[in-house]
Amino acid sequence: MTSGAWLVVLAVTVGYLLASLVIGLLSSRKTSGGTEGYVAGDRGLGFISLYFIMGASIFSAFAFLGGPGWAYSRGAASFYILAYAAVGLTPWYFLAPKISRLGRARGYVTQAELFADRFQSKGLSAVLAIISILGFLPYLTLQIKGAGYVFSIVSEGRIPVWAGALLAYAVVLIYVFKSGVMGVAWTNTMQGVFMLILAWTLGLYLPAKLYGGVGPMFDQLANQAPELLRAPGLAADGSRWSWGGYSSAVAISTLGFSMWPHYFMRIYTAKNERTLKQMVVFYPTFGIFLIPILFIGFCGVIRFPGVEPADTILPTILTSLDLPPVVIGLFCAGALAASMSTGDALLHASGSVLVRDLYRVLIRPDIDDAQQTRLIRILVVVIGALAYYFAVVSDLSLVLMLLLSYGFVAQIFPVFLATFFWRRASRPGVLAGLIAGCAVTAIWNLVPELQWRDIHPGLWGLAAHMLTLVSVSLATKPIPASHAESFLGTS
Repeated sequence: MTSGAWLVVLAVTVGYLLASLVIGLLSSRKTSGGTEGYVAGDRGLGFISLYFIMGASIFSAFAFLGGPGWAYSRGAASFYILAYAAVGLTPWYFLAPKISRLGRARGYVTQAELFADRFQSKGLSAVLAIISILGFLPYLTLQIKGAGYVFSIVSEGRIPVWAGALLAYAVVLIYVFKSGVMGVAWTNTMQGVFMLILAWTLGLYLPAKLYGGVGPMFDQLANQAPELLRAPGLAADGSRWSWGGYSSAVAISTLGFSMWPHYFMRIYTAKNERTLKQMVVFYPTFGIFLIPILFIGFCGVIRFPGVEPADTILPTILTSLDLPPVVIGLFCAGALAASMSTGDALLHASGSVLVRDLYRVLIRPDIDDAQQTRLIRILVVVIGALAYYFAVVSDLSLVLMLLLSYGFVAQIFPVFLATFFWRRASRPGVLAGLIAGCAVTAIWNLVPELQWRDIHPGLWGLAAHMLTLVSVSLATKPIPASHAESFLGTS
C-alpha cells in the first residue's frame, strides 16, 4: 500500500475503536452501581443484547484468523467448529431458567456461587475460580495478541504489535472498568452486527473474485485437493484425522462450551426465562455465520499455496488483491471487533470470579457491595496487564495452555450434572472428582506417550472425574436432603 492508502486503513480502524469506546462508556447510564449492576446488568438484558453478547464471544480472533486457517490447512476438520456451536448450549434450554430463578432468589452472579451453595463448600468455590482463571488467561492473551497483529498489518509494520495491542486493549479496559457487563453487552451488539456483515461479505466476495463463485471454488477443490473435502479432514501433521479424534473434539467442545464461566454468568443477566429460552433456540444461527469464514480459508488453497502460518491466510489474500483501502480497513476493524468482543467478556468475568469466588469466600467474607465492585474494577486492570505481558513479552507456550484450558473447563460439566440430577452427590465426591479430572487432563497433555490415538485428553479426564465423583460420593455423607432438594430437577 502507498503511504496514503495505509493511513486510510488506519483511520477506519481507529474510527471503529472510538465508536466502541463511546458506546461502551454510555451503556451503563441506567444500571445500579453495585455488583448486581456491574456483574449482572441488574438482571435486565433482553433477547437482542443476550444473543449478541453470547454470539460475539464466539467470533474471537480465532474466528477471523484461526477459522480460515483450519479450513485452509485441515479442510473438513474445520467443520467440527460448526458442530459444537450448533448444540453447545442445549443443556441451557432445560436448566438455565432454573439457574436464573435461583440466582435471583439467592443473589448468585457467578457460576461457582451456584455450585458452592449446592454443596456447601468454600473449597469448591476456590477450585472453580482457579480453573476459570486458568482457562481465561491464555484465551485473553490470544485476543490481545490478535489485536496487536491487526494494527501491525494495518500500518505495514509501522505500528509494532505491542503498541497496537496496547491501544486496542486500553479502549477495552476503559469501558469494561466503567460500565461492566453493560459495556460488554452493547459493544458486543455493535461488534456482532458488524462482524456478521463483514463475514458474509468477505465469504461470498473472495470466492467470487478468485473462482467465479462458491460452487466453482468447491468444484476446483474437488478436482485438485479432494483430500481436504473428505471428512473428518486432516490432523495437524497433515495425516488423516481419525473419526475418534474428530468426534472427541466435538464432544469436549460441546461439553465445555456451556460451562465456560463467562458464558454461564450471562444466565443471570437475562430479564426473564422466556428471553433465555429464545436465546438458546436462536443461538445456533451464529454457527451459520461461521460458514463464510470457512469459505475464506478454502478459497486460498489453490490460489495461495504454501502460506505459513496457515492462520495468516485471510490477510494474505486481502493484501494480495487490488482492494480499496477502505475495504481493507473494514476487514481490520472486523478482526479487531472479533478480538475485542471476546476479550472484554473475559476481562469482566476474570475480575468478577476472583473477587466473588475466591477473595470474598476465603479472605474477606465481610466485604461490602461497594468494595466488591471497586476491587473487581482494579482486578480487571491487573488481569489485563498480565495478559498483555504474556501477549507481547513472555515466551510462554500459549498453545499448550490453550490445549489444557478446554479440557479443564469441560471438567465442570459433571459438577453441573451432580448439582441438578444426583441427590446422593457429596461435597468430598464433587471436589475429588474435579481435582482428579483436571489432573488426568493435565497429565494426558503433558506426557505424549499417554495420548492414545488422538482422543482429546479432556475426555480421559471426564472418565476419571465421573468414576471418582461416584465412588467418593457413595463412600461419604451426602448433602442434607432438605438443602439439596431445592436444586434437583429442571423445574
